[in-house]
Amino acid sequence: MKGTCAVLGFSTAVLAVIVLWITPVHAGNEAETGELLVKLLQSGRSVISAHQELINDAGKGNKGFTPDYMADKMIEKYRETTKIDLRQPNSTPYNKVLLALVESGKEVVAEAQPVINKQGIGFKGMIPAVWGRKTGEKFLHKTGIKLKLTAVDYRFPTNKPDDFEAEVLKMFSDPSYPKGKEYSRTVMFEGRPAFRIMTPEYASATCLKCHGDPKGEKDLTGNKKEGLKEGGLAGAISLVIPIH
Repeated sequence: MKGTCAVLGFSTAVLAVIVLWITPVHAGNEAETGELLVKLLQSGRSVISAHQELINDAGKGNKGFTPDYMADKMIEKYRETTKIDLRQPNSTPYNKVLLALVESGKEVVAEAQPVINKQGIGFKGMIPAVWGRKTGEKFLHKTGIKLKLTAVDYRFPTNKPDDFEAEVLKMFSDPSYPKGKEYSRTVMFEGRPAFRIMTPEYASATCLKCHGDPKGEKDLTGNKKEGLKEGGLAGAISLVIPIH
């Protein structure tokens, strides 16, 4: 999690399926592409997490949390994490697809402006996981890249793990599995060879407000808490990259 409730709005969750129409992924590049996309999504969720107090300020109208502000902070955070500056043309071979993810995240924030800036309402529902899911949906329409969030205790219907994800989530939950180690395998996916990779994520202290104890109690979103513990498995980021 690295300080954010990255996927937990969908309950222990996951980012998934990458079908690169913008920049085709060739054999040998799948792992690098997946790692860069995961870190970019994490950067965006981190920005949303860091601005929760501002977003949920019921007494303030225009908060200045605009799409451009979101993109700037997302790119800045990504640069801190990866040393890659997406403002520089061709900073990576995957600039186009990475910038499409940034643009998708901006669009989500743009659509949320009326709610974010509405006075008299505290919790706005714009949490890292919601931003991530909606960003993924836009990313799919924009690029053909699917982003799916999944977990054993999923909250959003489309987050239900497929057989592969369920298998790997079970593996991640085994105490003997190395904490933080990703898992990848080449498989057939929808009739095509694909590289699948999953990266586990763990619950941070900030996640426990909605996903900790007491288990079964409703959180501020109206969902039931899962009873997670700090440092416990919260889900994974899952990518499926067709091999060209």
